[in-house]
Amino acid sequence: MPEATFGVIGGGMMGEALIARLLDQNIFAPGAVVVSDPQAARREVLHHTYGVQTTGDNQAVIDAAETVLLAIKPQMLGTVAENLRFPEREKPPLLLSILAGVPLARLEQEFLGWAVVRAMPNTPATVGAGVTALAAGEAVSAAQREQARTIFASVGTVVEVPESQMDAVTALSGSGPGYIALVVEALADGGVAVGLPRAIALELAIATVRGTGELLHQGDLHPAVLKDRVTSPGGTTIAGIAALEAGGLRSALIEAVRSAYLRSKELGQS
Repeated sequence: MPEATFGVIGGGMMGEALIARLLDQNIFAPGAVVVSDPQAARREVLHHTYGVQTTGDNQAVIDAAETVLLAIKPQMLGTVAENLRFPEREKPPLLLSILAGVPLARLEQEFLGWAVVRAMPNTPATVGAGVTALAAGEAVSAAQREQARTIFASVGTVVEVPESQMDAVTALSGSGPGYIALVVEALADGGVAVGLPRAIALELAIATVRGTGELLHQGDLHPAVLKDRVTSPGGTTIAGIAALEAGGLRSALIEAVRSAYLRSKELGQS
């Protein structure tokens, strides 16, 4: 197999999203990428779609790549790692893990001699609009830290946090798309309740959430400032906000993040 600079173990949705964006932005050439996946049909799709090297052998990825994205199911880590050999190298290769709930200490134990960065991207990364939090291990060099940022910036925003905050990240941005999807669905249901066709109501709800997020981002506005700008005395918006406050929307979302945080901590200890 030709030498690769970037390897992916697990060619699923998130792995493919990163491959597509990295190639599109010329961060890696197709010939410099190798992907392993147990399913032959999946390997065929990735090879023909992106021109990358594919294999059913995880060891081939370890041997060929200087930077490896680990994109398997967390419960498969032990099975995958126990069958790998890690040849000595002049400098530690870089492992990027997107395994939810798996701490740096466990990853460094399984991938001895590697520099490890733990990452938590969210599902909007699959359309280039995600946010990824990174927590780097002690062996990660400044150059490797920058490389990790560059790789995940290809699918959206990147922030760096201490590993102790990764459960909080999971609860907010990792699980957050599920909360927002529920809000969008409820807004669309409200539109239907007051007479809009379902398709139009859903289109309006999606566009409103997307546009509001972009306005907050580009305008560097605090949400309260934007809320005040669209809330006129005795108007429709304040009537709606009063109903939301009475229904406990704010506290429900806070509790959703708290509950997800506690569950993430539980999963990390199991």
